[in-house]
Amino acid sequence: MSRQTMSFALPESMRDYIDERVSTGSYGNTSEYIRDLVRRDQEEQARKRLRDLIEEGLASGPGRRRTKGDEQELLAIARGDIE
Repeated sequence: MSRQTMSFALPESMRDYIDERVSTGSYGNTSEYIRDLVRRDQEEQARKRLRDLIEEGLASGPGRRRTKGDEQELLAIARGDIE
């Protein structure tokens, strides 16, 4: 995995907070803390996307039973046979 260095400015109060989190042993270093924040944000965005899709589905109207043709089409899409 390639790693890139980022530099950014933080208010002293935020830097102090991060240093405190690291010094209590919750994180090994500042980079580990920042990576954890990014991972958590990615997970939250994925949950938001799922909630949005569920809401879209609910708003789309009543459901209908899936047919054998529907199943075959979905399998073909999953295999990459059709888009």
